[in-house]
Order: sequence, then structure tokens, then C-alpha cells
Amino acid sequence: MSTKDQSKPASFPQPAYPRFAGKWVMVTGAGTGFGATLAQRAAAEGANVIVHYNTSEAGAKRTAEFVEGLGRQTKIIRADLRSWDEIKVMTNEVWEFTGGLDVLINNVGDIATDQMSWRDIKEEVVDRVLAVDIKGTMLMVHENGERMLARGRGAIVNIASTVVVRGSPRAPQYAAGKYGIIGITKSYAAAFAPTVRVNAFGPGFMETESTVTREDWNNGRRERVLSQTPMGRIPPPEELAAAALWLATDDTAHMTGNFIMCDGGYSMIGA
Repeated sequence: MSTKDQSKPASFPQPAYPRFAGKWVMVTGAGTGFGATLAQRAAAEGANVIVHYNTSEAGAKRTAEFVEGLGRQTKIIRADLRSWDEIKVMTNEVWEFTGGLDVLINNVGDIATDQMSWRDIKEEVVDRVLAVDIKGTMLMVHENGERMLARGRGAIVNIASTVVVRGSPRAPQYAAGKYGIIGITKSYAAAFAPTVRVNAFGPGFMETESTVTREDWNNGRRERVLSQTPMGRIPPPEELAAAALWLATDDTAHMTGNFIMCDGGYSMIGA
């Protein structure tokens, strides 16, 4: 089992194909986990990067240092995505600083890691998860997509989950939140077409720091997931980052309102 701290700078093949050369990419929740990896990969592919965080300031600084180490421009910015006011302030600041985002990656999501069973559900946790996953994602798409539409170009990728296929008996509110992201993606894809593309990416299980330290992961769940994954392994986030970013490239210029998964075949079991 990997116990690597995924918030630390990743190692990518160099040179990476410069799919984002000269572009501004914003990644929410880029201080830790998959968000940090997405930001690092975007920089490796030529992007200048806006590094958003809420509580992981130290991780955000590490991500920004990686971006700068590749000779790219970067800016760290904090906001609680449960607040529309904070989103508005942040969006104004980001657009003034960059002159206009080319790509927004909505990575932030609350998976209720402290909840081990549906029996442990609490109203405050339900409210928190839905506020982050649905409200936060929707308002980020709304504020930034509106500006992209006015400028005449842009791409948005919402990070969903393969939980929309199987559900989550552990945390039903997490599945509900990720289902909501699919609805947000399709709604704004239709609203913004053909100028701004909006797609969703569903990563499968990854061995991030938050995953490998979870109680259920270390008490049989990892083995169960492995047994149901045709590819036979659970990858680090570095293996999925390029696939997620692909949805924001010119290679997918005719894709909008789509949801694609990258889970080693886990979700096809029983289909």
C-alpha cells in the first residue's frame, strides 16, 4: 500500500506535451490530493496556474512552488466555496490577475471521510457535503462560466466520481452530491454552448493520503476494491491527472455535457 504524501510535488515525465502552453488554469482544492496533482500536471504541460485552497495553506504553497519551479506564473488564493460572496470576491480577483481564465477545474469535494457507515449520518455532515459538492461547484461554474461566455472561450471540468454508478452505502450524501455535479455539468453545458464547454470526469479509487489513512480502507475495503477492479491495482493520482485535463484541451473541442470515468474498469462490474 502506498503511503506517499500526495500533497507533495509529483513527478511527471518530462517534457510533458504542452497542451496548455500560455494558458491560465485554475484548480480548486489544489493544496492536497488530486487537486494538487492536477495543478502540478497542468503546469508540467505549460499552464500558468491559480492554486485555490480553503484550509490547506501549506499544501497550496508547495503546489505553487512546484508551478514556479517549472517557470510558470502562479497565484495562491483562498475561499470557502460554501459561500457565494467568497466565490464572487475570489472570481473577480482571479480574472483581474489573469486577464481571463482559459480553464477551470472544479476539484473541491467533501467525501465525508469521518463517516464510516450510513448509520452514522448527521445532519451537519449532510449539509456540509451538499454545500461543497453541489452549491460550491454550481456557483464556481456560474461565476467563471459567465465570464468565459462574455469573453468568447473557455473550458470547465467538474471532478465527479464513479460513485454515481454504484452509489455509496457508506455516505449516501456523497453519492447525492456527485450525482448533482452531473446535473450541473449538463445544465451549464447546454446553457453555455457552443462557446464554453463543460464536462465531468469521474476518477475511481486513488491512493491519496486521505484514502490510505481512512479506517475502512485499512480494514478490508482496499482488498475488496482491488478484487473488483479488472486492472488489478489502485493507482496514485498522477496516473489519472492527464486524463482529467484532456477534457479541457483542444483535442476534445466537440465534447460538452459529457461524463467520462477512469477507474480501472471498477464500474463495469455487473453491468
